Amino acid sequence: MGAVAGVVGGSGYAGGELLRLLSGHPSLSIGPIVGSTSAGLLIGDVHRHLPALADHPIGSLESALDARALHEADVVFLALPHGRSGEVAARLSGAGAPVLVDLGADHRLVDPLEWAAYYGEAGSSNHAGAWTYGLPELNGARAAISGARQIANPGCYPTGVALGMAPLLRSGLALPRDVVVVAASGTSGAGRGASPQLLGSEVMGSVSAYKAGGLHQHTPEMAQALSAAAGTAVTVSFTPMLAPMSRGILATTSAPSSPTASSAAVRKCLLDAYADEPFVHVLPGGQWPRTADVLGSNSAHLQVAVDAAAGRVVVVSAIDNLVKGAAGQAIQNANIVLGLDEGSGLTAEGVAP
Repeated sequence: MGAVAGVVGGSGYAGGELLRLLSGHPSLSIGPIVGSTSAGLLIGDVHRHLPALADHPIGSLESALDARALHEADVVFLALPHGRSGEVAARLSGAGAPVLVDLGADHRLVDPLEWAAYYGEAGSSNHAGAWTYGLPELNGARAAISGARQIANPGCYPTGVALGMAPLLRSGLALPRDVVVVAASGTSGAGRGASPQLLGSEVMGSVSAYKAGGLHQHTPEMAQALSAAAGTAVTVSFTPMLAPMSRGILATTSAPSSPTASSAAVRKCLLDAYADEPFVHVLPGGQWPRTADVLGSNSAHLQVAVDAAAGRVVVVSAIDNLVKGAAGQAIQNANIVLGLDEGSGLTAEGVAP
């Protein structure tokens, strides 16, 4: 028999994407699906695109924890709003606990003060602690993930940004200062909750900036990941934008270039970094990443250039925020921890048109 996966928070977009991918996974079967506000509903009530799971009930999170039903799973995915995973994880810890993969932000940041500042908690005591950071393609991460039982799944924006810029910072081709990120996301990145600014009539035909000036909660996570790659502190100026599409992230990241950062050198750096990675693709020269090309896939598409006049290295990345930026990467991490083929249940190919 294969391993059993539990899903906590099955009614949101990330939870729905987890269920879609798990339903086709050859080695992971779906076990308990639980939630809070959605408890008592059927999957078919909230995810009409999943007919095979339509009659599967969403159980009560509290009841599942009290009955230790989630403890019987081999891996539990936490697809909860930020600030909710820490308490649940604490109740799932201890001897015999399942592997935990947190899709929320509770366990990503090392600095508790940054957690408090960016996630609205009153004081650092609410920080749940940092888990192993689950971005497998970054140097050394895969080995750490394989030996961990608790994985912090990266945020969607940081995934695209770090995959593009981290190898260049590590190699010294990009300098660790004045890193600027401008990135556009589809509306699913804001979650499923009702919000006037996410109404179709507000979004259609318009691209808008939001949380600019260092206010977006993914800013410290980007700085943390890039600082680890550079070996020194990196500051990030991040301007996120909302695009009139349901899925996808297109991120442009730039940093000052070193004197050795020729177009050939920066391209070779990325090609070497991802030569054996099935889910990260450096596009042929002249092709630039598009969100449409990664739709439904666990892939990241990258392109790089040197702006000689400005003295900057520029990397553009595209991911599907619900797959490589959330559920797909979570399953990739679970596969690694459980000793399964890393690509099981995932695809590198997008959907077109």
